[in-house]
Amino acid sequence: MNYDFCYTVSRRGFLAAVAGAAITASMRTAGASAIDERQIKVAPGEARFSGADGPPTAVWTYNGTVPGPALRLRQGQPVRITVENGLDEGTTVHWHGIRLPNAMDGVPGLTQPPIRPGESFVYEFTPPDAGTFWYHPHADSLVQIGRGLAGPLIIEEAEPVAVDRDLLWLLQDWRLTKDGRIAGGFGSMMDASMSGRVGNLVTVNGQAQGGQSVRAGERLRLRLANASLARMMALRFEGHRPIVLAIDGQPCDPHEPEDGRLVLAPAMRIDIALDMQGDPGSRHDVIDDFYDGLAYRLTTLAYDKAPPLRAHPLDTPQALPRNPLPEPDLTNAVRQEIVLQGGMMGGGKLAGVGGMTGMGMPGMNGGAAWAINGMSMTGDGHAGMAPQFTLERGASCHLTMRNETAWWHPMHVHGFSLSVLSRNGSPVPHRQWQDTVLLAPRDVIECAFVADNPGDWMLHCHVADHQMAGLMTVFRVT
Repeated sequence: MNYDFCYTVSRRGFLAAVAGAAITASMRTAGASAIDERQIKVAPGEARFSGADGPPTAVWTYNGTVPGPALRLRQGQPVRITVENGLDEGTTVHWHGIRLPNAMDGVPGLTQPPIRPGESFVYEFTPPDAGTFWYHPHADSLVQIGRGLAGPLIIEEAEPVAVDRDLLWLLQDWRLTKDGRIAGGFGSMMDASMSGRVGNLVTVNGQAQGGQSVRAGERLRLRLANASLARMMALRFEGHRPIVLAIDGQPCDPHEPEDGRLVLAPAMRIDIALDMQGDPGSRHDVIDDFYDGLAYRLTTLAYDKAPPLRAHPLDTPQALPRNPLPEPDLTNAVRQEIVLQGGMMGGGKLAGVGGMTGMGMPGMNGGAAWAINGMSMTGDGHAGMAPQFTLERGASCHLTMRNETAWWHPMHVHGFSLSVLSRNGSPVPHRQWQDTVLLAPRDVIECAFVADNPGDWMLHCHVADHQMAGLMTVFRVT
């Protein structure tokens, strides 16, 4: 699927776009009350990851495609999305990263009943933040995401951004058999208690080992979204210097990534600006080298032979407009801490879970392999989940997340974005806000947010096996 949103901007064209921004903004304001109506059908389908001549793979789809259709919405404009379930099991849709009403969050039992086969559910919300988000099921999520259910969700800024093209790469990881089928064995004990279900094929917008056509001299806004079940990624753009513009949809201070590597855990998104300074006709690989000794080529930047679009990179500012996130009051913040426990430790030993050490085979048949503060919540969510802590509406919360396990955990908070304050005692630069915070083994990360969104909200690891095997909790905003 092509997610190349192309609008070439020359210097003259960019000035014209800026000059027309006031008109565009006034038109959007005038039409802000109009509801954007969308429909999504969830159903089995077929994908060809290696192109039209490749073997077909039976998948589950949104509107017949993998990934699902790119939903481009407008910041501040109400949207109504009708989701019809054509599967033989219940499903929901979680609008990952969107600060929306609790009843629209898509967690079965906790915020809504599952959408039963043959039935529909209407999601209505007004996205307050511009940026890169995504949507996916939160029912039987290990299997449903693993069979293909994921799609990009773009909330457009009110004013144009100075780039030549706006591209999106939705990255998915698949565990396939030799004949191209999705392998069984979802929820195995090894996956549940270790690194999760890491696959053997990675696709970009549903295609493996493809290429990205580019032109010398152009500036790209590239939106990267990791929709894998478990695969961590660290992307290097050979011969190029990406500038990070936003993390998890929230603009940050523009900066080059540490060591030139963009680390993307499952569910994370990073927007970058990429000035194409290669020679016409040249090719440059994009390498994922997160796992030691297992580096591979994700895709290739393939320059066409046209002369450069411009002699020098655009000199327009790269920073994106900030979203209306409430600033936490750290001097009067309520302090909370969550401690991640369990999993397979060194030497093949299973850690204690919920105060019990090595009970049977953790992670098997929906059992617990992980815990938060000694409590294991397994599955996708259900009615009556007891909150780990409760916050009064409007209170600032200083949240410490402590990883006492031997594994990496991308911790995702529903309904909020977190101001990331420090990692292992060192301040985090660039004014970063994230809804999915990656904790390395033994990491301690401090965050803060304002509890301005009432309801019961999930906080869980987005390695799907870890979540299903106990690494999730709930907090309440009264």
